Amino acid sequence: MINNYPVINIYEKGSFKSKISSQLLYGEKFKILKKKKGWLKIKTSYDKYIGFIKTRRFIKNIKITHKISSLKANLYSKPKTNSKITSKLSFCSLICVTNKANNFYKFGKYWVKKNDVMPLSYKKNTFKDIKMFLNIPYKWGGKSYKGIDCSALVQLFFKFNNLYCPRDTKDQIKYFKKVNKIKKNAIIFWRGHVAVCLSKKNLIHAYGPKKKVLIMDINKTLKLIEKTAKLKVIGIR
Repeated sequence: MINNYPVINIYEKGSFKSKISSQLLYGEKFKILKKKKGWLKIKTSYDKYIGFIKTRRFIKNIKITHKISSLKANLYSKPKTNSKITSKLSFCSLICVTNKANNFYKFGKYWVKKNDVMPLSYKKNTFKDIKMFLNIPYKWGGKSYKGIDCSALVQLFFKFNNLYCPRDTKDQIKYFKKVNKIKKNAIIFWRGHVAVCLSKKNLIHAYGPKKKVLIMDINKTLKLIEKTAKLKVIGIR
């Protein structure tokens, strides 16, 4: 199945009272493992993440051709900037382009600006545009411009570049090779937290205590997390 809604919450259990563990973005594929009382137990195709989503009408199959390359892309009712904006798609959402007009791409019943889209095969330096998420709210389980957590911030940029990355920090640290050196694009892990080095001096992360994505001095961050959370770095990848 394919998610045809902008963002859908994935819950730990089949209940709105349980925690949100992740999200499905538009165009993401998943497999239904079980149906029960208005809920679906699913496994995502990209990272094999298992959780529960509310039962909705999903589409079975489309050929994904493009991906959203901006932080958020407006969806228009017509290929005109003055037409009605019906919704928005977040970075790394996947679409099937079926038509083009006036620097717009059509998918389903929507139109999106050409500048907000890249072909599915497009690649670049993994973390080149990670700063687009600067000041986005921290949200446990979040993967969109409305809110994101630390491991999703890392995962999204690997996925955008057609590379695999596990969803959670405990799996990410096992997956990536050790580098044991703080440098540009290195990934620093603590127990339950992760950050990306922008240089030898600064990092970017979705930081729960500050409730947003922000850039911080690496040395100050190491000291702060050790002081406030009693956590030391457990790996650099």
